[in-house]
Amino acid sequence: MTPTLLDQDHRALPRTDATRPPVRTFLYSPLRPLARWAIRRRFGVRLHGTDVVPTTGPVIFASNHVGAVDGPLLAIFAPRPVHALTKVEMFRGRLGRFLHASGQIPLDRFHTDPAAVKTCLRVLRDGRAVGIYPEGRRGGGELQRFHRGAAYFALVSGAPVVPVVMLGSREPGGGTNSLPARGGVVDMVFGAPITLDAQPWPRTREQVERASVLLREHLVAHLDHARASTGRSLPGPLPIHDVEPDPATGVTEQGAS
Repeated sequence: MTPTLLDQDHRALPRTDATRPPVRTFLYSPLRPLARWAIRRRFGVRLHGTDVVPTTGPVIFASNHVGAVDGPLLAIFAPRPVHALTKVEMFRGRLGRFLHASGQIPLDRFHTDPAAVKTCLRVLRDGRAVGIYPEGRRGGGELQRFHRGAAYFALVSGAPVVPVVMLGSREPGGGTNSLPARGGVVDMVFGAPITLDAQPWPRTREQVERASVLLREHLVAHLDHARASTGRSLPGPLPIHDVEPDPATGVTEQGAS
């Protein structure tokens, strides 16, 4: 039997033909619009720029990260269902079972995690959407630090990267687990996709770092646009006692670290 193009993609290095795709029980079901309705009973969600999101094929949503609801909002309100990288610490108990059934991807942020990498590539090579928070931990949302994952996935898959800015998902002065005020509004602003040329195996650290710098510049420009177009501002830094540990890797305005 002649292998299909999809089969050939999954056999490219790193191979994903033996990697199981994430569970899609909740993500591709009537529960997604029901969740939108339930969330909007507590606070408003305004979507901007959804028309620029590719309607088919692989896509990487890269978002700033300011509040606890950023992940659920991206998975539920993005124009396409999103399999988002989520810190492995959240995959415990009832919440962990729900995240698993919702198709979210556990990530060990402090160690090399080939399972998470291959699962994301499996999603992209299947023509679906991955969500990633390049800042890593929740914070002020200014994209001061930009981890390399988004660039790596873009270089491997050739998938376009769609910048996303969350505004209002945490109130100024709110802690890491605070929710938007009841009756408040969260703005989700999607930006024009940027596509990097896929790089064949092996990809070098220098290639990924250059791509990360380029993506960070694109997302920072979109952040400026989102604030100007909505008239809203970011919530500021988290209280110092609420700042989670996070690997000091990735790129910043000063370059790679």
